[in-house]
Amino acid sequence: MSRHENEVVGTSRRLRGVGALVIALAVLITALPLLWIFFGAFRSTADLTDPGSFAFHPTTDNFAAIGTAQVPAAALRSTLLGVAVAAIAVVLGSLAAYSIARFRTGGGPLRVGILLPTVLPPTILAFPLLALAVNLRLNDSLIAVAIAHLTYVVPLVTWFMVGFFKAVPVELEEQAAIDGYGPWQAFLRVVMPNVLPGVGAAALLGFMLSWNEFFYALMLAPGSARTLPVAIAGFNTFQGVQLGPLSAAVVVSAVPVVLFSFLVQRHLVKGMSGSGVKQ
Repeated sequence: MSRHENEVVGTSRRLRGVGALVIALAVLITALPLLWIFFGAFRSTADLTDPGSFAFHPTTDNFAAIGTAQVPAAALRSTLLGVAVAAIAVVLGSLAAYSIARFRTGGGPLRVGILLPTVLPPTILAFPLLALAVNLRLNDSLIAVAIAHLTYVVPLVTWFMVGFFKAVPVELEEQAAIDGYGPWQAFLRVVMPNVLPGVGAAALLGFMLSWNEFFYALMLAPGSARTLPVAIAGFNTFQGVQLGPLSAAVVVSAVPVVLFSFLVQRHLVKGMSGSGVKQ
């Protein structure tokens, strides 16, 4: 091997080493706060309130505290809400995205304008939605929160899905028509199987947007139908922040998201491997 080749190999190894170091540093920066919260969920109140202390006397009292604060019930409501919002958004968003991608409905302005609800401050829609919920006797209910979430989740899912439908060749639908499929049959049996990765990613996006939303949930369901973000905020009391139960509630809040992500990931892989779209 020549000297020049040795220098190139040496430089490549150094770059790989620097890249690995940067990635490790990024992972550490990202994981450290999460590990600290997990660590705090099992620490006693005395340990948490001692500034600069790393004392650790394991306890499960914090998880017992979130049980009495009805955090598990709020987590269940948030899960049901997120699944419902994601499902409705995927159905409506897929139909709208297919229309925009295949028939150019509304042209370019619609594809950009559809994102307008996502950039509006939540306060613009929160108070009209609250008034409407009160008139329909839907205040303090998950239905009112779901409607509020759909106002920005559906546009985002639609915009996100347009690219996936554009990637499906028109020839597949033409072949389906020759085989006797109607428009709806072609859409459901030919087009949709080819955009399963996009459907999975859009469902995950919709679920996470609904799961993490706080303002609409606080305005529309602050009582018996409160969601997990509102319940977690309840640990910030006039007596101070209850760090232990707050950390335990945050740990609990991560479980459904992780489970949903793994579930969707499996369907994403299945959709990619079974897709009829060839690159």
